[in-house]
Amino acid sequence: MEIEKKRGILKESVSLKSVNLGRDVDIDFYLPTHVTDPGEMSLLLINDGQDMEKLGLEGMLDELYGGEQISPLLCAGIHAGKERKMEYGTSKILDYKGRGAKASAYSQFIFEELFPYIKKNYLVEEFKEKAFAGFSLGALTALDIVWNHPSGFSKVGIFSGSLWWRTKDQNDKTYSDDTDRIMHQQIRNGKYAAGLKFFFECGAGDEEDDRNNNGIIDSIDDTLDLIKELVAKGYDEKKDIEYLELENGKHDVATWAEAMPVFLKWGWGVS
Repeated sequence: MEIEKKRGILKESVSLKSVNLGRDVDIDFYLPTHVTDPGEMSLLLINDGQDMEKLGLEGMLDELYGGEQISPLLCAGIHAGKERKMEYGTSKILDYKGRGAKASAYSQFIFEELFPYIKKNYLVEEFKEKAFAGFSLGALTALDIVWNHPSGFSKVGIFSGSLWWRTKDQNDKTYSDDTDRIMHQQIRNGKYAAGLKFFFECGAGDEEDDRNNNGIIDSIDDTLDLIKELVAKGYDEKKDIEYLELENGKHDVATWAEAMPVFLKWGWGVS
């Protein structure tokens, strides 16, 4: 275990041997040092944790705590493995290329290995709340896990989510947005769970593709369509859902770094 302290943040880097994934999973924990009661903390899991240094999460958290802008939050940056496109995705349905074959094992890793490790090592019997966030395909994975385990989480952050994830190639003549986007169908066929809140970020420059030629890039279309499914399911568009569209945003870490403080203050802001 490597430990690094930066003012109000203690960063601990560990490697957790996972039976479910058959590999060692590197995880960076960002622990606020000013917490006297561990039960006051919330927990935020973040996919693609290997990008957190480039994103500047440690300094970001330190600045937010220094300004008393957010409540205590233990962040766990989970590094992706070499089989990222297999471990990420939707756990119940593979995409049209067979990707996501280990997404179920990744979900099991979270519940059967990571949560027990955190409870044992950080001596937190029960967090104030738990949340999951991710970027691109990691965002889809976070949403998939939260949606399928609503009793385990209260919030999810989706940054440039791969919500296009589909069961058919879009060039297939029988492809339809209405039936072949996997996450949209999961929500449409799922049940409303009280207490869940959703944060979505898209950059106007996330991509250039516009498969339905409506003048709106696919990533924004897919996100707005997913929000419509959530609203139809019973979620309040103003109280339960936050949508951030960055005019100069791209599909990159710099854009997500710009959006992350907005997400953190949305989820755990101190009024």
